[in-house]
Amino acid sequence: MEWGTALFLKVTVFLLAIPILALCVVGLPIFAKGAADLYSAYWLYPLLAIIYAAAIPYFIALFQAWKLLSYIDKNQAFTDLSVEALKKIKSCGFTISILFTAAMPFVYFIADEDDAPGAIVLGMVVMFASFVIAVFAAVLQKLLKQAIDIKSENDLTV
Repeated sequence: MEWGTALFLKVTVFLLAIPILALCVVGLPIFAKGAADLYSAYWLYPLLAIIYAAAIPYFIALFQAWKLLSYIDKNQAFTDLSVEALKKIKSCGFTISILFTAAMPFVYFIADEDDAPGAIVLGMVVMFASFVIAVFAAVLQKLLKQAIDIKSENDLTV
């Protein structure tokens, strides 16, 4: 991979972390302070806890993507390290999808109280996007594992 392409992708991974970090540090506390008077704590605090919990696998997946780009940059793309990074990205994607699925009842109650059905759609977009990323990582993991197996077979026969 060309040096500029790898750098661009690494910068993109870094830029993907900034909005979620800002949301966790600034946005959610402001939302919680303003929403505490409007919504029941039974709806609000579990939702906030789930969103904070989903940030952990998100950052783990971004770190694994960074490591995967580093492996590609060092011409170590066809190694078991890359397969492990994709496996962790897959697990993180499924975890985020499950967490947002668990958050949907709380989002429903808050959206119903506010008459804001867009909140439900937003939650479902995050849920399905993380699921698609997890499935894509699973497919890439399987293909990479097969390519490594074929490469090792060819190395043994030559």
